[in-house]
Amino acid sequence: MEHQLPPAGNWRTWVIMGGRGAGKTRAGAEWVRAQVEGSRPFDPGRARRVALVGETIDQVREVMIFGDSGILACSPPDRRPTWEASRKRLVWPNGAVATVHSAHDPDGLRGPQFDAAWVDEMAKWKKAQETWDQLQFALRLGDDPRVCVTTTPRNVGVLKKVLAACSTVTTHAPTEANAANLAASFLEEVRTRYDGTRLGRQELDGVLLADAEGALWTSAGMEACRTDKTPHFDRIVVAVDPSTTSGSTSDECGIVVVGAVTQGPPQDWRAVVLADCTVQGATPTGWARAAIAAMEMYGADRLVAEVNQGGQMVAEVIRQIDPLVPYKGVHASRGKVARAEPVAALYEQGRVAHVRGLDALEDQMCAMTARGFEGAGSPDRVDALVWALHELLIEPAAHWRRPQVRSL
Repeated sequence: MEHQLPPAGNWRTWVIMGGRGAGKTRAGAEWVRAQVEGSRPFDPGRARRVALVGETIDQVREVMIFGDSGILACSPPDRRPTWEASRKRLVWPNGAVATVHSAHDPDGLRGPQFDAAWVDEMAKWKKAQETWDQLQFALRLGDDPRVCVTTTPRNVGVLKKVLAACSTVTTHAPTEANAANLAASFLEEVRTRYDGTRLGRQELDGVLLADAEGALWTSAGMEACRTDKTPHFDRIVVAVDPSTTSGSTSDECGIVVVGAVTQGPPQDWRAVVLADCTVQGATPTGWARAAIAAMEMYGADRLVAEVNQGGQMVAEVIRQIDPLVPYKGVHASRGKVARAEPVAALYEQGRVAHVRGLDALEDQMCAMTARGFEGAGSPDRVDALVWALHELLIEPAAHWRRPQVRSL
């Protein structure tokens, strides 16, 4: 499969990010073979000293070497290396050697030197940065020492640094890419249970979900607020953060649907984010139609739209599509972060839940920090979410608490 083939070009580190069972181990094993084997069994390859690095010695042995997709299983009889258990190494017929190393013992990489390395599941190592650093010092043989990293992605600093390096190339694949070699019941079960969740995107789709430092929302928080149940709502709104331009390179027009239960005092009010209907490249008429269609689909009571950029034009465009739509224009008097912080507090209080499938919105949320938005482009989806929750929970609560003035 394409994600299992080494990319062309000049690179030092090849990172294969994939979901569980996507074929990462087989790709790593075949890459090691390609490095050490020559044209004939006793001919030298491009590498003669290889480091095999896993979380523990046992995991290297049982997965990378003896596993169903490990080096021994992938090697034909005339090229199969010999396992020397006492020395924890593989020796090929042509004299190439691969030694076993544990991420629990980074200092074990001091002293040896290599011209190639296979690193497995680095994202879950406890001493990942220290082990990676020691490996870089050890890769000093040959003309072009290279590393293959096979891992399910996690939001850890060392992996993000490796991916950001200009000498790194990346391929990735979801679990389904290797469906022919997986039990059908496994795929059905995990997709039923985890599809539409951030954990599913990480563990099944092989997508790195990176939270910005100091983020107002986190991946763990997003998983904690997941719900499969929607109550009977007292109010549903569609909130819009209009884009001022159209075309393929324009900002998105954030369109988010949220329902709320507002019985009892404000501290008992709850909301559920039902849909992200955001559109990109749409004309004003296009995003207005999309917003009104979302209202009709979810039976929304009101359309809320920010009017800082479009002013009266926003209302006029919406009225052209539906003159009777219940519409409210809102004006931002504070910055994005100041508006978002009280909404983030609602999440911390456990008062907002998400249905599955809001991946793009949640990615933006995890890039919103107290310093500003640290993702690409503009956080239009988050802006729409913030307006919706202000309309449903924050603004009504302020009025609810306001004391009544009695006339004499």
